[in-house]
Amino acid sequence: MKSYDTSKIRNIALLGHRGSGKTTLVEAMLKISKVIDKMGTVEDGTTLSDFDKEEVKRLFSINTSVIPIEYEDCKYNFLDTPGYFDFVGEVYSALRVAGSAVMVLDATSGIEVGAEKAWRILEEKKLPRIIFINKMDKGFVNYEKLLKELKDKFGKKIAPFCIPIGEKEEFKGFVDVVGLKSRIYNGKDCLDGPIPEDIDIEEVRNLLVEAVAETDEKLMEKYFEGGEFTLEEIKQGLRQGAVSGDVVPVIVGSAIQEIGIHTLLKMIYDYMPVPTEVNNGEWIGVDPETKAEVKRKTAKDEPFSAIVFKTFVDPFIGKVSLYRVLSGSVKKDMEILNSTKGKKERISNTIYMRGNKQEEAPEIVAGDIGATTKLQATQTGDTLCDKDKPILYPAIDFPEATFYSGVKPAEKNDDEKLSTSLQRMLEEDPTFIVTRNYETKQLLIGGQGEKHLYIILSKIKNKFGVHAELIDQIVSYRETIRKKVEIQGRHKKQSGGAGQFGDVFIRFEPNTEEDFTFVDDIHGGVVPKSFIPAVEKGLIEAKTTGVLAGYPVINFKATLYYGSYHSVDSNELSFKLAAILAFKNGIPQAGPVLLEPVCKMEIVIPESYLGDVMGDMNKRRGRILSMDHNHFGEQVLHVEVPESEILKYALDLRAMTQGRGSFTYHFIRYEEAPDMIAKKVIESRAAEKEAAK
Repeated sequence: MKSYDTSKIRNIALLGHRGSGKTTLVEAMLKISKVIDKMGTVEDGTTLSDFDKEEVKRLFSINTSVIPIEYEDCKYNFLDTPGYFDFVGEVYSALRVAGSAVMVLDATSGIEVGAEKAWRILEEKKLPRIIFINKMDKGFVNYEKLLKELKDKFGKKIAPFCIPIGEKEEFKGFVDVVGLKSRIYNGKDCLDGPIPEDIDIEEVRNLLVEAVAETDEKLMEKYFEGGEFTLEEIKQGLRQGAVSGDVVPVIVGSAIQEIGIHTLLKMIYDYMPVPTEVNNGEWIGVDPETKAEVKRKTAKDEPFSAIVFKTFVDPFIGKVSLYRVLSGSVKKDMEILNSTKGKKERISNTIYMRGNKQEEAPEIVAGDIGATTKLQATQTGDTLCDKDKPILYPAIDFPEATFYSGVKPAEKNDDEKLSTSLQRMLEEDPTFIVTRNYETKQLLIGGQGEKHLYIILSKIKNKFGVHAELIDQIVSYRETIRKKVEIQGRHKKQSGGAGQFGDVFIRFEPNTEEDFTFVDDIHGGVVPKSFIPAVEKGLIEAKTTGVLAGYPVINFKATLYYGSYHSVDSNELSFKLAAILAFKNGIPQAGPVLLEPVCKMEIVIPESYLGDVMGDMNKRRGRILSMDHNHFGEQVLHVEVPESEILKYALDLRAMTQGRGSFTYHFIRYEEAPDMIAKKVIESRAAEKEAAK
């Protein structure tokens, strides 16, 4: 693969609903550019971009893969992203380095939820895009209706460039309403021809001209005055609008039949931004030491800087880091700085990746995407740069984990191996989380959904030979008291020689201000000052295990107000044990109650699902605090709800809203659990203790 000038490079993310044909589209482009002789298929597991064992096995994309295409003296770096919502982190990493996107729609299914989500992310990132309506040769397609849906859903930006010629298996090409010609695919090439007499292009061309008029005040004036745009004005207006994101070209085709692929590549070249136009050709970061703003231009003669957007482990070559060079260039054996970690690294090799196939490159220049192996400290999202001209770019903004589950090894002895292999997976997937709840002693993993976590477990089985299974997450309850009691704790032990003696009187009472407060109210030296810290230490130890279900006790005050001691037998241990006895005897008399963790949630849903989601939240004992709208016109619910009610909410909300809903949550406080809930929890804990005997 030859080295290309920055102006000849395009970086394009492929987005869309699962099954819309993104991976097949890549195969078609590989065939047209003569990289392969025959297109692979997802069903046979023979595509270049779906190379992971899990992708081949499950017949859908899990990872973003980079597929460079060389076509007519231009290099197109396509980033083929997964369509499943569980792997949306892969989309975010791809968009961090893409200059534009192609949104792929299935013509027979219309605008599916995956397309809606893709559009929303692209709008948030203000990324230029083209819509490619795929599978025009499959089933019944009402093109006019589909265009209307696109206009209604996505607004005036939609600019149709094509009208299909033929339906179903008779689909053979389209009319180019910009160039006013037909484009017919003959099985090898796309040939220009006259517009068929039975096709009326007026309505579609008017939609296109209207989109062009919106890009410039002078063109808008000419449009309202009834003037005709020249072909040059149309192309110039379209490019200006497309690069700014104000115009979204719509074209049609069939990836499996290779129809529309030549046109798509030409349109990406003509209408999508070159690297020097992305962010106005400038990247803004900070100096890692001073935090002062630093800028780099997208040019080869600038100091080197890059961002690592993906990491994966290849069974043969080890850890592979994929990066986009934002400024300057990088060569083999260069010593560079990882400014995120503050550590120097050596670029052992500079390679181009095409799926999992690698090709040596003499140099990776600004605007291009490359890879290297064996970087020690580098992870996804890190900045690499010239060690003498450091810069630190913002990390990739990944979505937070919304689905957590416990995990345990199939073999008890594999506990340490499981933890190690899960930590290795963190390098590949920043949306994946591993944590241990030291209170419940449970190892937890988190991600974007159940499928996400199951695939993580499949990967560690394949890569590290560790078998593990998901188990229900254990909720961390608490206990507290509702009454004030005064109780004596007396520890006395005599068994020959020095004895043990400690005697304390402690007042226990509720305290909503702090988790635990200890007060020394001893007068007259009835308990020597040297033993008082041992009393507090005993209470701190005792409160970790409550009397109802063994959960930690919080929100109480303990006041040591009286006691006695023995001049010979008293010591710190005796007073610590006396305090523990006082706790165990006093808390059951102080009205102990179970507390459950309560979370604050922000749920974002289309308005049509509002009633269902609110009704469901009421069943979960949730309290709706407020409602408002976001700038996409969606409803935003602010809710407080017990954590135990939302352990699998990611799955339930997805089912209720067909994947259109999303949420975030965080713990805010503990509240008294209803009697029925408390009874179930206490009984469950008792049964667990009995089974463990």
